[in-house]
Amino acid sequence: MAKIGLVHDLWVLVCDGRKALLFQNVGDRTYPKLETRETLEHEVQRTRELGTDEPGRVFSAAAGRRGAVEPTDFHLQEEQKFLAGLAHHLDRFATDHKIKKLVLVAPPRALGMLREALPHHLRPLILAELDKDYVSQPVYEIEKHLAKALAE
Repeated sequence: MAKIGLVHDLWVLVCDGRKALLFQNVGDRTYPKLETRETLEHEVQRTRELGTDEPGRVFSAAAGRRGAVEPTDFHLQEEQKFLAGLAHHLDRFATDHKIKKLVLVAPPRALGMLREALPHHLRPLILAELDKDYVSQPVYEIEKHLAKALAE
């Protein structure tokens, strides 16, 4: 990754499968200041509220055997739904507010799902992707981590 730094007017999306923070750097490289522009949270439901079915079984007529079917991961489905909605929201936000530079920060699994869901016309705006989980940290810690990661 090239040295980007926390340049002025850089937008940063810090997210995981349940929460997203969208920041804009109103400072400069030397004195970055991330201001929160959006905060989105997805309510985590209990598994019993998401679905109650037991994993199914299949019967193969050709072999005369039964087999188990992999159980559905309802929490993974909810995470995918949240990140797809986040990508759509980011697209609208980028269109309305004219985001020109963007950095994505998310854990590896969430980053992969978000990358899949992002529209193609937003991809050139992404200057860097960091596979870190900073969503639960205070803003000053996120600034410090990002300044170090983007300067290397």
